[in-house]
Amino acid sequence: MRLAGLDFLQIQNDEGRVVSSGHFRNEFDRMGPAIPHGGAALVRAAAAEGAFLALVTSDSLRLGKTLRLIGGVAVDSSFLARLTRDPELGVALALPRDSVKADSTPSVVAVVTLPFVDAADGPPPGQVEQARIVVTRSDAFLSALQRNVNLWFSAAVLIAALFALLLASWLSTRISSPVEASIRDMERRVAIGDMARQVNHDVKNGLAPLRNVFRHLTQVARDQPADLPQVFTERQGTVESSISYLETLAANYARLYPQSDRRSTDVNTVVRDTVAGSGTVRTKLAENLPPVSADALVLRRVIENLLSNAVDSLEGKAGTVMVTTEGSNGVVRIAVSDTGRGMSKSELDRAFDDFYTTKPGGTGLGLSIVRRLILDSKGSLKVETEPGKGSTFIVEIPVQ
Repeated sequence: MRLAGLDFLQIQNDEGRVVSSGHFRNEFDRMGPAIPHGGAALVRAAAAEGAFLALVTSDSLRLGKTLRLIGGVAVDSSFLARLTRDPELGVALALPRDSVKADSTPSVVAVVTLPFVDAADGPPPGQVEQARIVVTRSDAFLSALQRNVNLWFSAAVLIAALFALLLASWLSTRISSPVEASIRDMERRVAIGDMARQVNHDVKNGLAPLRNVFRHLTQVARDQPADLPQVFTERQGTVESSISYLETLAANYARLYPQSDRRSTDVNTVVRDTVAGSGTVRTKLAENLPPVSADALVLRRVIENLLSNAVDSLEGKAGTVMVTTEGSNGVVRIAVSDTGRGMSKSELDRAFDDFYTTKPGGTGLGLSIVRRLILDSKGSLKVETEPGKGSTFIVEIPVQ
């Protein structure tokens, strides 16, 4: 999450409950903030080190069921300072319960109103209030704006490029087929590069009109300041059209992942097909297991990833890798165990994070993909591990 430049990252189900939280793990199954669809919003969120403000946006995903992906950056004094490096320009943040009216001074240039949700200890998470971002200037405002406008847009293009790379990587993990690991890795890298270039190109197309509008507004503010409100009204349609284009672009890319083909599946058959021809993997399969409702290819991909990690954990030494199955309490349980190196507590805490790996040349996506695939199948994943003694990954899928 930090590598992508995000300080707030949360996935909610269709009831608004938190399925996954990158900034605060203790939020699972709590009601998340009701971020309005479309555009940006301010959220006061809880974290391990205390509450913080974040500027966020959201999008809907369809992964078997509707999920909402909410991400953003922290809004603090350093964030505001980066917007106002020139002392002649000032930016202030006014929250709903602030007693100071930040827009009462004559030097106010603009006031941007944003939806505000206090998800830390304020009103209920579903209550949406209004916050304001207030821009003020000194007599030297015009020169400050002219010096900073190119810097702002350069930063916006850089952030868009980083977001494009992250989005392309996320999408590529969902369009690859369950083939041999080396071929899958090569195809993923090619897909990441192609998708990153395409997304970066499309995002720049959306930013170009916005850049032109701000340059025009800068020129009018310098030469004909009295006409600035009228010109802003005339160019507002271009700004809204560009924002609509970027929102549509994001929605179109989100629809590129394949739909899961869930049907009645025999878990033992999938296990046998996956380990066929392997001389290093042992199996202990329970008889007469009830079928589960799952995509057989998805289930095979989960087992392949877990087996690959189990074999790698042996580090070329003698050891055991075993797959066992059993059924009880309305679920079928698949356990992949090894006698390898095991994991420390710090390694286990990060094992399912995107791009985290302890293997040379690893992508850090395997276990992250496994967890998402299992959640899409309405299953669960548990890990039992001890350094020096090995690990057991336990997958539970509800019976049909």
